[in-house]
Amino acid sequence: MSDTVTRDDAGGVATLTLQRPGLSSALRRDLLAAVGEVAADDSVRAVLLTGTGRAFCVGQDLAEHVESLRGNAATSLSVVEEEYNPLILTLAALHVPVVVAINGACAGAGLGIALAGDLRIAAAGAKLTTAFTGIGLSSDSALAARLVHCVGVSRATQLLLLPEPFLAETAAEWGLVHRVVPPEQVLPEAQALAARLAAGPTASYRAVKTVLATAATDSLEETLALEARLQTALGQTADHREAVEAFLAKRAPEFTGR
Repeated sequence: MSDTVTRDDAGGVATLTLQRPGLSSALRRDLLAAVGEVAADDSVRAVLLTGTGRAFCVGQDLAEHVESLRGNAATSLSVVEEEYNPLILTLAALHVPVVVAINGACAGAGLGIALAGDLRIAAAGAKLTTAFTGIGLSSDSALAARLVHCVGVSRATQLLLLPEPFLAETAAEWGLVHRVVPPEQVLPEAQALAARLAAGPTASYRAVKTVLATAATDSLEETLALEARLQTALGQTADHREAVEAFLAKRAPEFTGR
């Protein structure tokens, strides 16, 4: 698609690859465009997001940022509202499962982007960090909210106030990543997982994502009502009927996403 973000499609999986570690203005723009295109493509049943080389994404391109500071410090961080926020919102709004392959270093907004996905596979030994307070900033890219959701307020506070690097293995213990594999296996493992999801009941996955998006803030009554509406709709899908018939026939179901 561009020099900064490439897209490859196979078997219903759209793979978006960050070609540079730092979030330059060009990469932010191209990634937002790529995610938007994926969202509008009905042939996409799962998304795989990864990086290249020794880094997944190390956050803001600081060389570019310092030039912005020198030019106009008062507006240098307008990119948070204008570019980062739309990117995270678009990622979060994807109705299909998003697998993130953390192939290497992951920091700052890069960690926020990784946590915006649904399932994360990380390379053994990969270093992660929140980074922000280390350069005198607060968090963006919904990182604070994601951390609280994943690891709780106490550990999120520690990670944000003391932005010390931690390994993928520790991230897995905390629940920030779901699987840690040798570096050379990160992409194959992520591809296999994305392919599995793409072959699954995507309408069901969409409903799960809908419930999870509000489960922590809705009341019990609101959650129950939402689940009832979604189950009523899913009960009328071809995938549900196929799954039940397959169970009774003792065969594997074949899902179509309808």
